[in-house]
Amino acid sequence: MDYQKFLSTRSKARNPSAIRALMPFMNNKDMLSLGAGQPNPETFPYESMSVTLKSGETIKFDSDLFRRSLSYDLTSGLPQLNQWLRELQIKEHAPPCKEFDLSVGPGSQDLLTKALEMFAEPGSALLVEEPTYTGALSFLETQPIDLVAVSTDAQGIVPEVLDKILSNWPESNPTGKKDQPRPQVLYTVPVGGNPTGVSSTLERKKKTYEVCQKHDVIIIEDDPYYYLQFNTPRTPSYFSMDVDGRVLRMDSMSKILSSGIRIGWVSGPKALIERMNMHTMVTNLQPAGVPQLMAYGLLAEWGHDGFFKHVLGVAAFYREKRDAFVECLDRHMKGLAEWVEPDSGMFVWIRLLGGITDSNELILKKAVKKNVLAVPGVAFMPLHGKTPYVRVSYSCIAKDQMDEALRRLASVVREEAKANAAN
Repeated sequence: MDYQKFLSTRSKARNPSAIRALMPFMNNKDMLSLGAGQPNPETFPYESMSVTLKSGETIKFDSDLFRRSLSYDLTSGLPQLNQWLRELQIKEHAPPCKEFDLSVGPGSQDLLTKALEMFAEPGSALLVEEPTYTGALSFLETQPIDLVAVSTDAQGIVPEVLDKILSNWPESNPTGKKDQPRPQVLYTVPVGGNPTGVSSTLERKKKTYEVCQKHDVIIIEDDPYYYLQFNTPRTPSYFSMDVDGRVLRMDSMSKILSSGIRIGWVSGPKALIERMNMHTMVTNLQPAGVPQLMAYGLLAEWGHDGFFKHVLGVAAFYREKRDAFVECLDRHMKGLAEWVEPDSGMFVWIRLLGGITDSNELILKKAVKKNVLAVPGVAFMPLHGKTPYVRVSYSCIAKDQMDEALRRLASVVREEAKANAAN
């Protein structure tokens, strides 16, 4: 594929950092370096590091790797962690494009914004699901581009709608701009969608990929909830079916190891990963060394089989939370709202009934007065249209609190519905 046509002018203009380009040689013991301005690690007060797991096991990290983690290192991440993750991608996804590249970042959010910026040519348009992740929307709103919303339902993105938008462009352009180039990039959260909690089926993914092939569209597969699928086997990824090299995949440790260590990774075509690495070179230089070592030390101890066992346990934990939450929804919200039971992740996307067309004030003011928090649906709408939807999460709330929270929310909705009926 010719990736140049997808890149923004800003991304094309980036060149490798002269100093960062030396980093691959810095850990060669035969190399005598007068180059990079590395602080001398002899001045660092840290001697060693170990962590104790909830199992009671203690992991003491390799002393050489610990010293390395305290210093500047490769833009693409600690080589041992990068290689472990590459092997994971091959075992889990078996990508048809064997020559994919991989880079570690300080959380997948950092990598995602760099990917989106890489494609954000001023005046262009970018395809996003409706609804979609508010963190992506918040960044995209700062970019000089327009968003084109693609419908979703209980089975994920609707490929027929995507094809219609692309086939009928520019007549299908929601901005009405007739001279705007057809979108070349699709951003999707295909598993446990944030906010919907539903996932694209394998059939939908295959059809969506075919539409993207037909119209030569790059897919940004933002998949932090991939390992939180409640059914086995896990639904295959876009990355697993990418015969063309048109998928840029984002993964995260936030939902499965720790959200605070800020470890994410991007996999995809070398030409695109290279552009993202150049962005990192001139911003945050590299992912932090110590969190990478914390992740790698545990992953190396577990091995890939141990990792797969762990994520099955994490998915089972959230499945149990989902079941308890849906019980409470059935008890308190039936007749007041509609929802699709989530098959992955941490969220339920509920549509309020009772004549409610805009959930924003209801949630931000009236629900807050009842001491219950949720997120109004407008936060997830690409074009900020009014919506009766609300996102609620069951990830961290205890079972007895779930029941009380939904009782409070139900009372707010009931009062609003009664007022609407009176009018």
